[in-house]
Amino acid sequence: MSAIDRRSQDGRAVLVLGASGFVGGHVCRAFAAAGWRVAGVARTARSTATPYEIHELDLVRAEPARIAELVRRHRADVVVNAAGAVWGVTEEEMDLGNRDLVRRLVEAGPPRLIQLGSVHEYGPVSRTAITETTPTAPVTPYGRSKLAGARALLASGADGLVLRVSNVSGPGTSPLSLLGMVAAHLASGSTEPLRLAPLLAHRDFVDVRDVADAVVRAAASEATGRVVNIGGGRAVSVRDLVGRMASADGRGVRIVEAPVAGGRPPEAEWQRMDVTLARTLLGWRPRTGLDESLHDLLSSAVQAAAPTMSASAHR
Repeated sequence: MSAIDRRSQDGRAVLVLGASGFVGGHVCRAFAAAGWRVAGVARTARSTATPYEIHELDLVRAEPARIAELVRRHRADVVVNAAGAVWGVTEEEMDLGNRDLVRRLVEAGPPRLIQLGSVHEYGPVSRTAITETTPTAPVTPYGRSKLAGARALLASGADGLVLRVSNVSGPGTSPLSLLGMVAAHLASGSTEPLRLAPLLAHRDFVDVRDVADAVVRAAASEATGRVVNIGGGRAVSVRDLVGRMASADGRGVRIVEAPVAGGRPPEAEWQRMDVTLARTLLGWRPRTGLDESLHDLLSSAVQAAAPTMSASAHR
């Protein structure tokens, strides 16, 4: 009987770091739906009720012993690192949240660690599919810090995988991201034009629920010490995506593209992830169509805007 079989009989347990975040919340729900015992860790636990416990802990400053204590308390078979720093932070904060945290996680010695990485670890590529053997040459602080975190896990020899995830869409997408910002503008009811930097890039997008499914499969697999790409497998025009969202809104909000003062060309103008290895190792493939993902993103943005709009109407 394999270790995976024994954990299945005994009831597997997972500790998800970044449990109140966009991806982390979906990951927690996917594990719960698959029958795992779930506990989460977040700097701030949201007030919404969840069927699992979330511990408040500033992971950026938590000592390895404190993390190890949580792993032991919940008898976690697997730790998933969905925490990290993305938008609106300094380069130093990115290093703390994306590089140093993984080093401390490895030191804490979890039984198995699933690290959520990023397509931006690869940096710009020519118009060819990105495989796990594509050289990594990130050009942004975010990409460099995520790559350093991935290397920390892989060099340690610990049991675990790095899932390099493409651009994520779907319900709950952060309004600090491009698609989330577009959705928030449309959901606000504003008829003002939406002004954006030139939408020149073609990017690979994957729905957050498919990402969560990949994480659950990675946690239960016996594969270790590897990078696995998780993406939609297509290079999609960002201009087309934004146009589709505006059309789906139905109010004819105009999109205006104009250079931003002091702006720079996009980090990667073309991305397409090769997800063959994910299919081979994890039995995973993207199942949620992009139109469905964008529809659900808009719907969730409308729901999020509803309390604010209602409060404004009663002032």
